[in-house]
Amino acid sequence: MGGRAGPARRAAQAGAVSIALLLAGSLLAAPAQRASSLLNRRAPEFTRRDLNGATVDLARLRGKVVLLDFWATWCAPCEVEMPAFSAWQRKYGAQGLQVVGISMDDSPAPVRRAVGRLKPAYPVAMGDAQLGELYGGVMGLPLVFLIDRRGVVRARYQGETDLKRIETRMRELLAER
Repeated sequence: MGGRAGPARRAAQAGAVSIALLLAGSLLAAPAQRASSLLNRRAPEFTRRDLNGATVDLARLRGKVVLLDFWATWCAPCEVEMPAFSAWQRKYGAQGLQVVGISMDDSPAPVRRAVGRLKPAYPVAMGDAQLGELYGGVMGLPLVFLIDRRGVVRARYQGETDLKRIETRMRELLAER
């Protein structure tokens, strides 16, 4: 009897391990799937105060193309993108572009130092896990969303991305009326 129970027990344990791995894999994939599922859907609305105390309200930005940049001070590719985003804000702002930076740092002190050094030409607000979850879970930075004039997410870029690719798509959205 002991000989039969051993293989059966091992099979049950292997089955339990397989189920646990499947569940863990689906939980890890869930944020990426949720973020991808935002494409061609209305962007989750939020209201935040930027570092200067001004209100950043995504709903009030309807009619503009929004480049929503989730970043952090410890993210080297994020700091590489910020000067380009500032240049685009200055260049395309009159055409309806609004860049919004959302820092995922734990506290505003390092963000204030980085903003003082980089001098972005757009508002920067503090993010948190709740805001990150609205956008599918911010599992890696940088994370950029392009939102059209109607408030619909049209593109998502995660990680170090070719800035020309982002700019090309942004210009397409700006040309749409």
